[in-house]
Amino acid sequence: MDNREEARTEDSEHLFRGYVVWLILNGRTEDALGLLAKHYGVSIPRLKVGLPSRHKTKASGCYAPKDCTIYLRNSDTLMDPFVILHEFYHHMHISIDKKHRGTEKYADRFANGFLRAYRSLTSTVSKNPAKAA
Repeated sequence: MDNREEARTEDSEHLFRGYVVWLILNGRTEDALGLLAKHYGVSIPRLKVGLPSRHKTKASGCYAPKDCTIYLRNSDTLMDPFVILHEFYHHMHISIDKKHRGTEKYADRFANGFLRAYRSLTSTVSKNPAKAA
C-alpha cells in the first residue's frame, strides 16, 4: 500500500467514525450499530432501555454477553455516543475473544477515538463551510 492509499484509508476510517457518532446523536443508534457490526465483522447487539438490577446504581450502560444486549440507563442514553460506543466495544471484544476482562480503558479509548473524529470533522466544517458543500 503506498502513502496515498494509506491516507485514503485513514480518511475513510475518519469519516466512518464521524458518521457513526452523527447517527447516534441524531437518534439513529440502531443504524449506527448495524454499520459498526458490519465494519468489524460481528453480530448486531440488541438494545434495551433499563439496566439489570445489579447495575442500577451508577452505570449509564452495560453489555450482557449472555443475550448480546446493550442495556441503557434511560432513553436519553440512546443518543449518547460515548456510552453506545463503549458498550459496543465490549460486544465486539467478547464476540471475538469470548472473555470480558480488563477492557474498560480500551472501551473508553475506542469510544473517544470516534468522538475525536466527529469533533475534528465538525470543526473543519464550521471553520470552512464552503468545503462542506
